[in-house]
Amino acid sequence: MAANFGQTVGVGATDELFAGLRRYPDVESANLVAVDGADRLILDLAAADCVAAGDGRVAVIDDAYGALTLGAAALGVGEIRVHQDAYTGELALANNADSLGFSGVYRGLPLGPKLLMDARVVLLRMPRSLAALAEIADAIARYADSAVRVYAGGRDKHLSKAMNATLTTSFDSVQASLGRQKSRVLVASGPRPAAAPPFPVRAPVEIPDGPGELTLDVVAHGAAFAGPRLDIGTRFLLEHLGSMRADARTAVDLGCGTGILAVALAKRFPELAVTATDQSAAAVASARATAEANGVADRITVARDDALGAAADASADLIVCNPPFHVGAAVHTGAAVKMFRSAGRALRSGGEMWTVYNGHLRYRGVLERLVGPTDIVARNRKFVVTRSIPR
Repeated sequence: MAANFGQTVGVGATDELFAGLRRYPDVESANLVAVDGADRLILDLAAADCVAAGDGRVAVIDDAYGALTLGAAALGVGEIRVHQDAYTGELALANNADSLGFSGVYRGLPLGPKLLMDARVVLLRMPRSLAALAEIADAIARYADSAVRVYAGGRDKHLSKAMNATLTTSFDSVQASLGRQKSRVLVASGPRPAAAPPFPVRAPVEIPDGPGELTLDVVAHGAAFAGPRLDIGTRFLLEHLGSMRADARTAVDLGCGTGILAVALAKRFPELAVTATDQSAAAVASARATAEANGVADRITVARDDALGAAADASADLIVCNPPFHVGAAVHTGAAVKMFRSAGRALRSGGEMWTVYNGHLRYRGVLERLVGPTDIVARNRKFVVTRSIPR
C-alpha cells in the first residue's frame, strides 16, 4: 500500500456527508467546526489504502466528531474499529452515524489489541500531547499488521517536528505530506514496538496536606492532563483542602484528570465517598489506577461522563473542579461553562463548589449565575480559588 502524495483519491466524495456533521453534544458555536482541512486531507490521502484494506482492517483513533470514521464508511469500508479519548467525541460520532444512516458500520473499543489487531490502515487525528502520541504509536506498532500504514494528521499550527521524532520511535519510516488548507499528514510505516509498553507511568508526587505535605503515587496514561505531575492550579486548590466542609459525605472531582484531587479528598476525609469524573478515557483509566495505587479505590468511584450528565440532581455535598479553558485545541470557555451548569444542578442545598481557574478568565460571574453566590477565597499571580454555594 503506497502513499500517493501527488494525487488524492475520492476528492469531493464526502462533501455532502461532511455538511451534515455536528459536534453535539460537545460545545457548538460559529468558530468551532465538526470537520476541518486535516480530516479531509487524511481521508483523501488514505482513501485508496482504506478500500484496499477492506472490512475489519481499518482503525480510527481520536476522530473528533466522526468525519474520519464516517468518511471511511462512505468509501465502502465496513467493520471499522474506533477509539476516541473524548467521551463527547464518542457521543457525537454516534449521533452523526444515526442521523446520516451509518449506524452499525463501526464499533468503539479501548486503545489496545482489540482495536488494532491485524489493522492495515490507521487514521489518526494528532493528539495535543507528545505523551499521548507516544502511547498511541506504541500501541499501533505493537498490535497492528506488520504492513500497517498510519495516516496521522492535524492543523499546521498544532504540529511540531517533535511529533515526527515521536513517531520514529515506533516506526521505521515517517513521511510528511504536502500541506493543504493549513493542514498536513504524517504517514508512518514499518512498525517496531518497544520491548515493554511505555505507558502508564507512575511517579511519587508531593501535595499540600495542612502544614506539611503528603506523598501520593500518581499513575498516568499518555493523554491524561499534566501526566504523572501536580499541575500548579491543582496545587493551589489543594492548599485550601482543610477549609472545605468537613461534614460532607459525598464529593465529586469534576474533570478529575489523574485523580489527584479525588485521592487527596479521600485521604483527608476518611468518611467521604468520592466520585471522580472526566470525559477522557485516558484520564479515567489514570484516576482509577491512582486510586488503587494509594489504597483508596474502595471509596472512589471513577466514571467517564460528559460534565456531570449522569449525576442525579442535588446529589453532591462537595464538588472540586480545575476546569479546562479550551475545547479540543481551541481556546474556548464553553467546556468550563458546561461543567459549572452541571455542578449547579448536582449540588445539594448547603453544599459547596470549590474551583481554581486562570485569573484572566473571570469565571466568578459565571459561577454566580450557574451555581450560586461565589466568594474569592485566594488569588495569586496566575490563579483564583473560589467557593460557590447553591441557591
